[in-house]
Amino acid sequence: MKVCRRVCYLRWWDLSLSLSLSLSLSLSLSLSLLSLSLFLSLSLSLSLSLSRLEPKVFSEPSVEEFGYTVQQFRNHQGKWLLVGSPWSGYNQDRKGDVYKCEIRGASSGCQRLNLQNSVSISTVSNVNVNMSLGLTLTRTATADTFMTCGPLWAQKCGSQYYYPGICAEVSPLFNPLSSFSPALQTCGGPMDIAIVLDGSNSIYPWPPVVAFLKKLLENLDIGPDNTQVSIIQYAVDPDFEFYLNSYKTKDSIIAAAANIPQKSGLETNTFRAIEFARRQAFLPTNGARPGASKVMVVVTDGESHDKGLKDDVIGKCEQEKITRFGIAVLGYYIRNDIDTKNLIAEIKSIASTPTDRYFFNVSAEEALLEIAGTLGDRIFNIEGTGKGGDFQMEMSQVGFSAHQTKNQNMMMLGAVGAYGWSGTVVHYTPQKSDIFPKTAFENILEDRNHSSLLGYSVTTLNDGSTEYYVAGAPRSNHTGQVIVYIINSKGQPTVIDSQRGDQIGSYYGSVLCPLDVDKDGVSDILLVGAPMFMNEQKKETGKVYLLSFTKGILSDQGILRGPSPVDNARFGMSISAVPDLNMDGYSDVVVGAPLEDNNRGVIYVFNGDKKKLRTQCSQRILGSKLDPALKYFGRSLDANSDLNDDTIPDVSVGAYGKVVQLWSRGLAVVTARATFNPDKVNILSKTCRVSGRLVSCFNTTVCFSATFRPKIPVGPVALRYNLTLDADLQSSRVTSRGQFSNSERVLQKDIRVSTRELCDTYEAPDFVSSIGLRVDIALHDPDSSPVLDVYFNIHSYPLCIVLSKISVVFCSSSKMLVSFKNKRLSFTVSVTNKKENAYNTRVMATYSKNLFYASITPPSDETEVKCSSTRETRSLSCQVGYPALRKNQEVTFVINFDFNLNQLQTEADVSFEALSDSTEVNPSDNHASISIPVHYDSEIALSREANLNFYVVDMDNEVKTTVNTFNDIGPEFKFSLKVRNNAQPGTPSLCVSQSLYFKEIDCCPLVVLQAGDVSCEVASLVNPLKISEKPYTPSFSKENLMSTEELNCKTAKCQPMKCVLKDMGMMSDFFVNVTTRIWNGTFAAVSIDRQIHLFHIVYMLVGVTISKPGVKGEIPVGVIVGSVIGGLLLLALVIGLLWKVCASLLHFMM
Repeated sequence: MKVCRRVCYLRWWDLSLSLSLSLSLSLSLSLSLLSLSLFLSLSLSLSLSLSRLEPKVFSEPSVEEFGYTVQQFRNHQGKWLLVGSPWSGYNQDRKGDVYKCEIRGASSGCQRLNLQNSVSISTVSNVNVNMSLGLTLTRTATADTFMTCGPLWAQKCGSQYYYPGICAEVSPLFNPLSSFSPALQTCGGPMDIAIVLDGSNSIYPWPPVVAFLKKLLENLDIGPDNTQVSIIQYAVDPDFEFYLNSYKTKDSIIAAAANIPQKSGLETNTFRAIEFARRQAFLPTNGARPGASKVMVVVTDGESHDKGLKDDVIGKCEQEKITRFGIAVLGYYIRNDIDTKNLIAEIKSIASTPTDRYFFNVSAEEALLEIAGTLGDRIFNIEGTGKGGDFQMEMSQVGFSAHQTKNQNMMMLGAVGAYGWSGTVVHYTPQKSDIFPKTAFENILEDRNHSSLLGYSVTTLNDGSTEYYVAGAPRSNHTGQVIVYIINSKGQPTVIDSQRGDQIGSYYGSVLCPLDVDKDGVSDILLVGAPMFMNEQKKETGKVYLLSFTKGILSDQGILRGPSPVDNARFGMSISAVPDLNMDGYSDVVVGAPLEDNNRGVIYVFNGDKKKLRTQCSQRILGSKLDPALKYFGRSLDANSDLNDDTIPDVSVGAYGKVVQLWSRGLAVVTARATFNPDKVNILSKTCRVSGRLVSCFNTTVCFSATFRPKIPVGPVALRYNLTLDADLQSSRVTSRGQFSNSERVLQKDIRVSTRELCDTYEAPDFVSSIGLRVDIALHDPDSSPVLDVYFNIHSYPLCIVLSKISVVFCSSSKMLVSFKNKRLSFTVSVTNKKENAYNTRVMATYSKNLFYASITPPSDETEVKCSSTRETRSLSCQVGYPALRKNQEVTFVINFDFNLNQLQTEADVSFEALSDSTEVNPSDNHASISIPVHYDSEIALSREANLNFYVVDMDNEVKTTVNTFNDIGPEFKFSLKVRNNAQPGTPSLCVSQSLYFKEIDCCPLVVLQAGDVSCEVASLVNPLKISEKPYTPSFSKENLMSTEELNCKTAKCQPMKCVLKDMGMMSDFFVNVTTRIWNGTFAAVSIDRQIHLFHIVYMLVGVTISKPGVKGEIPVGVIVGSVIGGLLLLALVIGLLWKVCASLLHFMM
């Protein structure tokens, strides 16, 4: 007697797990073999570690963007959720704030911390309005504290605003500690400005000029320590209106400017005025200050009368580093219809370079007011950067992202607005802030458009000895980029590696999440979110990339499988690592998809495995199932802590105006054990009566026990199990082969399983043929706790040994010509078993994409063979002699495939493999692969039309000896070739060749090609004689064609013409149209025998009969001058067809 081992499978489908155990019993005596199979399955939704029962939902105003960020937090008072609300104060100042939500509290509301007015820098003018406090929340190295940032916090310098961003650490009692702004700006140094104003007679009207001065002065930071202004007015001679030190306040200087009268004068000596301002305005006695920036604003409406001074005056201004703005007022020129070209050129020569930054022109005096604001911004640029160049850190928005590094004193801060939105990273410690220059990442970013947004996300990776810094730049090169760097001995970043996204606009790198799967202190994976990744259906499904990490080098490890491709989802907009959700010892990950389910939102759970992450989610939770009012569920995530004291981390999920707290569940590890009595069944011993007849019986005892995680008591677990006889029942059978004592094939029972084993015994009949018993186990309440684990214990038994072999014979010819009517491909498959019974024998086949599975021809011995195919994977599975292929049994059947004419390939490939649940002695002969060369019948049909079928040569008409136009040659002969694709769905490229009779073999021309269309190579053939371009004198000689049996390419000179027809659809038509002229002179000179053969009928011709009156004969017989239409070699004809399939050019015979 031999008992075969139970073989186990893990099958995944519909979020269910199935474990199958098969047990086979063989009998001694010379009796039929009895087989009993036991299938044990757990019906559960994978590892449903998060409970959907009793989630705690906190709500606050959605217009304030409550829920944009979420952070788990604990202090001596309890456990909390910190929730960012960056638009808090929406209807007033929208400063932003952070809320605290008590986990154990009865209320679903939260309390504002009112940090918005406390987060500030005392030494500068703070602008907290619209600063978006709470946009960033992160844990700090200090126990019980956290940090929040307002990246849009502004610093006011006079009338100008900088946006360096601000962050603040908050104490365990939710009080702000210290605020800091690493990119805090010094409000420009002192600046001395001289306005040189043209007051000549041509300036009219004057009040708009005064209004311009007032608005410009309003935009400057006037004060003794900031900006001073003097005004010089000129016409013939310049004079001061007031000096730099004349007024100390903005109001007083504006009042003085409002009362400046127009000077008037007949000349405009601009360069004398500029020289006067250079020499006098910036003197210490007139209020100039050492070290103050010097700026001159020149406003004039006409060309100067002293332009000879220009080079010398402007050169001295350059030497003294005076920044000059030139403003040309074109009103006088436009009113008097004077060309403005010279005026504009002169004012541009006054302005500093680049002139597009320092030169302005307006159409009239009234338009000066419109540029006052822009001019102020340009001057602000000088104040801000100190050199009039690009922005540096003035708009940096430090704190857009943040991450606490392993070095407890250092915080990484993203500064997306730095360097004109190229972005950078700031390393902040309480002692200093390292702001990396633009050049640090300039080469790796290749940022041509200043829009990389480096610092949109930041994090770190560790290899056990070195900490690597990682920053995302989602707009880099439009596809996004992730950069890995370290800090060198000089304190500057050294880039180690980078990875780019693969789709424009996907925002690759906007979310980063490092993961130490096996918790050994070494980072294993970096998850990179691209939430705006768009699929082929133009839906923003989003994508999460997995990158392995080794010594700073990132390598692609695939992607996570997320939402359906038919909906917008933004999968990967939030990603959070979880210490261990299913308690298997590995870290897990939660991913948010806030737009999925019609913007209601979904989160996904992915489990760690050794050093990798399973790409198939273990749980998917729809926000709409938790609270129908939820919107954008999954926009933010945190899962770092245990909030209900069950030692399992819990998951906090942000939504629009809400935050949802989900509770994790304990796990029950269920062990199932089945025994059979007797273990050896004698089928001659019939001790049971079933349905009025005696049968053999057996008893099965099914036992369950469980262990629980975590160790604190979470059991027992309430289960419901089903026992099903004839578990392998096929759809063709009407009734089961076995029943329990209740006359049913299914028994169901509810039990509560704990650590002590619980058993039930059942009696069932046995039969000669194999029969299966399946045990299905499920939670009595799917949402209860604990949840069933994916893994559980199984037991091993002695082994069944088989020796199987597969052979495959290709039933068709070794060379296949495939057509619309002949596309069947058949294989004869033989499976042989030489040893013990092979249970669950099956033949697996995979095939190339130019094939479809069609059908099978069953075995002649009526052995049951059932096949099913999966089109997506192009695979086929055939059960052979189920449930077992007996010893020395051979089964032969035929598998039929059809060719997929939408997928044209040069070969058809099929691989076969024989498998069973038993152990194979020699697996090498269980495989067979066949590759068959394939030709495709093009099924191209040709037809033709012509405008002439018969032409009579008129001997009375004089032959033209000088040809000036095509009409001088002879009649126009047009013909058209129609090419039709009758069968193939798509012919990638078709080449059609034509041969034209251009000249009789000795001398005389027959036809001339005038024109042709489609993509034909005719450039050298069309009108080679340049008819109509210049006169042409042909020569004709008498020619005797009396003995010419056939006029073809052997008796006349031919020229080939090749035409390419592309992308021919099924039942589509293409036309090749050709226009020629018949040479009258040739056919007037030749002699024709009325018995001459025209052409063999096998040729496809476009012909015209030429008849010459006066030749002996009862009926006119002529020569057909035609185009031998090439392209297909049809039945050895002159038509050759070239069909280009993929990269190969195949020649086909029809």
